[in-house]
Amino acid sequence: MTSISFYLLPSDAVQQRYLFACKLIEKAYRSGYFCYVLTDTTEQSRLMDDLLWTFRAGSFIPHQLYTGDLPAIETVILIGSGNPPDAWQKNVINLSSRCPENFRQAERILEILDNNEAIKTVGRQRFRQYQAAGIKVVTHTINAGTDNDI
Repeated sequence: MTSISFYLLPSDAVQQRYLFACKLIEKAYRSGYFCYVLTDTTEQSRLMDDLLWTFRAGSFIPHQLYTGDLPAIETVILIGSGNPPDAWQKNVINLSSRCPENFRQAERILEILDNNEAIKTVGRQRFRQYQAAGIKVVTHTINAGTDNDI
């Protein structure tokens, strides 16, 4: 059964949204989950790729951009704007404005919304789409300065 969590951030700064995503990616990796980070554009994918190298001193998260070619090993985080390959469909961190195409096949989808009205509007649409599919959605409101719900 698919598990979907929405994380609602207090800030409307896109950089805070991306940094929170990095923390979720790091937690997933340290827990042995190799996720796919779904973005809207190649530029957004590159930004996340760069940020994962620099967001925390001493942190190492093996990751790469997904351009259609599978990586040599499956123990990496993939970042891309296209549909995730089969082995990475189980855990998706969604930074895009759309639902993952095969979201019913995922074990877990993490949605991150900042306090920007445009981001919240498309997030509400995805929330309703998940509910219409009969999937229970859990919402976590993140307080300023805390990451307790990660």
